[in-house]
Amino acid sequence: MNPYNTPTTPPPSRSWWKTTPALLGFLGLVALLSAVSLGLGFLVMIAAMVAVWVLPAWRWYAKLGATFGAFFLMLISAGMSGQLDDSEPDKPVASARDTDDKNTEAAPSSTPAKAPALADYTGKALDEAEKGARSAGFTSGRRDASQEDRAIVVRSTWTVCFQEVDTTAKSVAFAAVKDDEPCPSKDGGPLPWPTMPDVVGDTYNTAVKALNQAGIDLGSITLDDVYLDVDAPTAEEAAEEGDEWRVCFQRPDEDDEVTSTTTVHLDLGQWTDADLVQKCPSKKDTTYKIPANDPNHHDGSSSSSDSTTGGGVSTGGDSSSSDDGGSDVGTVHPGSFCSPPGATGVTKAGTPMVCGPGSDGRDRWHS
Repeated sequence: MNPYNTPTTPPPSRSWWKTTPALLGFLGLVALLSAVSLGLGFLVMIAAMVAVWVLPAWRWYAKLGATFGAFFLMLISAGMSGQLDDSEPDKPVASARDTDDKNTEAAPSSTPAKAPALADYTGKALDEAEKGARSAGFTSGRRDASQEDRAIVVRSTWTVCFQEVDTTAKSVAFAAVKDDEPCPSKDGGPLPWPTMPDVVGDTYNTAVKALNQAGIDLGSITLDDVYLDVDAPTAEEAAEEGDEWRVCFQRPDEDDEVTSTTTVHLDLGQWTDADLVQKCPSKKDTTYKIPANDPNHHDGSSSSSDSTTGGGVSTGGDSSSSDDGGSDVGTVHPGSFCSPPGATGVTKAGTPMVCGPGSDGRDRWHS
């Protein structure tokens, strides 16, 4: 017999449960049983997965796909049949819950929920108030507390006057004014600016007390003198001799409104019991406290070489009259205007003074 003509033996036939159709039907059984019972479907799915990996001669990726397919078939079937929907509680539990809800509705709560509280920010800076409100979980709004309805731009320069809190909506509305303004008596009302008192004729100390009691900022006061030969004092100098300085003129006038932009002017005159002149002039900067300091004081005076005119001005002797106009005028005030150049005098303390150009170019008394 020719060995090349020997017929080959046919391969043995595969069992039917190992065939692909049988395994696919097994997977379909998983979906069917899962729709009936999730527990039974789960057991069949496990069996199907084992069969897929053991029985057929599939490649690994086909077996992996069949495994995931069996799992998803189980979930889909169980979901479609409603077995995965457990949102509804059991009837006994639901009944008990309904009973509790009815009891809760029937019996009002003895301890109502406490409304959220917000700190009082009245008198605080607006930006600080809004920051605190946000930290407490409130939304905030702002507006001008006065009747002027101004826009608020720089919140740090405004002060809270009123606040309205809505605890239900957790919101708060702040009404504020500028830092240098007084709060109105009610929200949206006029600003209660102080009015100027009448301090004319008062000493400086008395005037300052009256202005302070009226609510006027003492930092807004400007001082000036009323005589041409007296320098304006500083606030410190006027305070040291507050009973010697008198208010001759004032601005604003009595009962005028003094706002944050108003400058209070006090024109002062100084005298003591020893001064010959102890009254204010009719107008500011029109007269000299010491008449001898008036450049026109010598007009019409006597030319006698041995006579002495009023005010202590001597026109006689070698030192009293000269070609350069020098003369002895008696008591003078340092720094005051003087005439003529070269004239001499003394202060109250006895310090010799001479009339000559000052730092401003005008003739003044200096030592």
